[in-house]
Amino acid sequence: MQRWKYYIPLVAFFALAFALWRGLYLDSKTLPSMLIDKPMPAFQMSSVDGLQLSNADLPDQIFILNVWGSYCLPCLVEHPTLMRLSEEGEIPIVGLNYRDRQQYAIDWLQDNGDPYAFSLLDENGRFGIDLGVYGAPETYLVDADGVIRFRHIRVLDEGVWEREFAPAIAELRAEMASR
Repeated sequence: MQRWKYYIPLVAFFALAFALWRGLYLDSKTLPSMLIDKPMPAFQMSSVDGLQLSNADLPDQIFILNVWGSYCLPCLVEHPTLMRLSEEGEIPIVGLNYRDRQQYAIDWLQDNGDPYAFSLLDENGRFGIDLGVYGAPETYLVDADGVIRFRHIRVLDEGVWEREFAPAIAELRAEMASR
């Protein structure tokens, strides 16, 4: 009757092997967000420039919220795309400087250019937790009512802009025009 004890390691091995095999087929670029189609979390915090800001200071039009940090090499990769969007005035960009030091953020923006209408300073990461941020870079598309409509994790480059953001923005604009 004690023979079943010998099968426990075999069953555990197959269960673990199945779980690892299943993990190979999950999309690592897609992380669910509980805030899609929900309002941005309420905040009152400082900007990188030292201004006190809240939800009332957010643009009253469709905008991008970009999570970044001076320590983040992928943020440097996506920066030219953000600079282009800012220079063309296509869409307002709000920054969220995530788990960074204020002086490092100021220096980084001075060295690389500042595409942001303003950049919130989230040194302790609390607002990032409220947003469900996994890390920098992440980019959110927020509608004119302050509702999060789309989230992209990883670098926002020109290809991602054309493939994902431009169509989503066009759809939002059409939706808002039909109201």
